[in-house]
Amino acid sequence: MLLVFGLGYTARRIAAAWGPATCGITRDGRDGTLRFDDDAAVRAGIATATHVLSSVPPDGEIDPVLARYGDALGGRWLGYLSSTGVYGDAAGAWVDEAAPTGSGRRPARAAADAAWLARGARVLRLPGIYGPGRSPLDRVAEGRAHRVGLPDQVFSRVHVDDIVAGVLAAVDAPAGAYNLADDRPCPQDEVVAFAARLLGLPPPPLVDVATLSPMARGFYAENRRIANGRAKRVLGWSPAYPDYRLGLRALNAMTSPTPASAAPAAASGDQR
Repeated sequence: MLLVFGLGYTARRIAAAWGPATCGITRDGRDGTLRFDDDAAVRAGIATATHVLSSVPPDGEIDPVLARYGDALGGRWLGYLSSTGVYGDAAGAWVDEAAPTGSGRRPARAAADAAWLARGARVLRLPGIYGPGRSPLDRVAEGRAHRVGLPDQVFSRVHVDDIVAGVLAAVDAPAGAYNLADDRPCPQDEVVAFAARLLGLPPPPLVDVATLSPMARGFYAENRRIANGRAKRVLGWSPAYPDYRLGLRALNAMTSPTPASAAPAAASGDQR
């Protein structure tokens, strides 16, 4: 059985791919999941689980899963969804799993990453995640996207379905850190401009980074390209969407209306 701490956007898709032998743990126990602070129920769940995956980020300086239940996690497969933010700024250079961590704007995330590694977990380091309902296409269509005019500011990203495939591939893999990213790091402006073209809309407006929120300014303060060679070699993983163009085209095709000429004719008497 797979026990999943935190059922957010990505973890829900992992649980669905795993199948019915999955138990979720959430803060409020919604939708039949276990409530995180119900110690007896959670510890009973851990005791019956063969695999435990955490997608819970640090709370302040503390990893809440390890702080509360770390003593019960031994003797089973462990997985942790981390962030490539642990590498900090690399001035646009390529970084792999051998690069130092902890120098970036997320020291608590880096500390949690290290703590899970020390427990023998498969730590999946993820860059910007996109997928159905959560992509530049949605932000452009809703008028929430912008460009910043920083052509040398480079980031990596990954389609959520490629994360799911990476987690499943890590089930039989050695413990350690794995970067799950696509093969085409590039400026964010390039991605949102392409999304706008797919939608037949003008490019989003240019904004001054100084006018953005502190969190957004922190995002643009780091610059790196994420290397995924170890995941390909060790996990046998390869992204189904190796660059954002393939990923966004696939998402756009999912949401585009069927042309009238291609739609099946409605049966007579049922014209709703």
